[in-house]
Amino acid sequence: MKYTKLPNTDIEVSKICLGTMTWGEQNTEAEGHEQIEYALEKGVNFLDAAEMYPVPAKAETQGRTEEIIGTWLKKTGRRKDIVLASKVAGPGEMVSHIRPSLGYHKAAIEEALEKSLKRLQTDYLDLYQLHWPERQSNFFGKRGYRHEEDEWEDNFQEVLQHLDEMVKAGKIRHIGLSNETPYGLMRFLEEGGKNDLPRVVTVQNPYNLLNRKDEIGLTEIYHRENVELLPYSPLGMGTLTGKHLNGIRENTRLSLFPQYRRYSGEQATEATKAYKEIALKYDLSLTHLALAFINQQPFVCSNIIGATSIDQLSENIESINVNLSEEILKEIDEVQEKFPNPAP
Repeated sequence: MKYTKLPNTDIEVSKICLGTMTWGEQNTEAEGHEQIEYALEKGVNFLDAAEMYPVPAKAETQGRTEEIIGTWLKKTGRRKDIVLASKVAGPGEMVSHIRPSLGYHKAAIEEALEKSLKRLQTDYLDLYQLHWPERQSNFFGKRGYRHEEDEWEDNFQEVLQHLDEMVKAGKIRHIGLSNETPYGLMRFLEEGGKNDLPRVVTVQNPYNLLNRKDEIGLTEIYHRENVELLPYSPLGMGTLTGKHLNGIRENTRLSLFPQYRRYSGEQATEATKAYKEIALKYDLSLTHLALAFINQQPFVCSNIIGATSIDQLSENIESINVNLSEEILKEIDEVQEKFPNPAP
């Protein structure tokens, strides 16, 4: 395994992060525990969760993912062996079952954090992230920004003040964003810097061979402001394994939950075929090509991989040992030029 540090911290994390959003829906508690144990054996020390998990979000299972991590922590007592991240949900109909008043006001953050800590059976989180913006913006599959009137008012400083209280209380160590844009990241950095408030260290955004949207505006900020990316959906919900090229496979996430087929459009499929040809040319699996591309990006802190089986998990973790040559990277960029960000 390779390791790095969360930016501006002394917290060492593996370059592969174990994503957990299937636990409690597609995976049982026993399988979740097995994945943690296997990942630790392979050197992975970083776990990412969220109060809304598992997905798809629904009242019957909400919080179950954190509970599964919590029972593992209680059983093993190995809290110091892992770096633990979670998220507070923003406003939205899909999470209206979580609490009556959603958003990042003080009461919401306090309630969300306390419940997450209780489910996780820990006293603190190493990284606490805002799952998506409160304001209307281009996230969750939107390529470009189109302004829509909303009731949101600039509250970046206020949100940071609420998080600062949690940091000073010892309940969270560092803060991050998720599904965020260049505007949002810069405003949080600006307010944090001029008001001596917690500094954002990471942004968790979708990033993969079919969605390199962050490179348009965010990667310059990552480099110049020493913030790093935690990419999620590095395999495009399984699309970039190539297993769906001849039709959606049965008993997979995309067959069980059709709403997650944003990486399966015509242009994305053609791009996936082209990437598979590159992988075959260099005797690589498409999975390893897709994950290694992300692992090598200089602005990536840790690549959030997910799996529903140990075999999948093993292959995903092994990608850390794959090094893509400049020749391969050039051919990848040629496909990106032909099919630019077909699945944002």
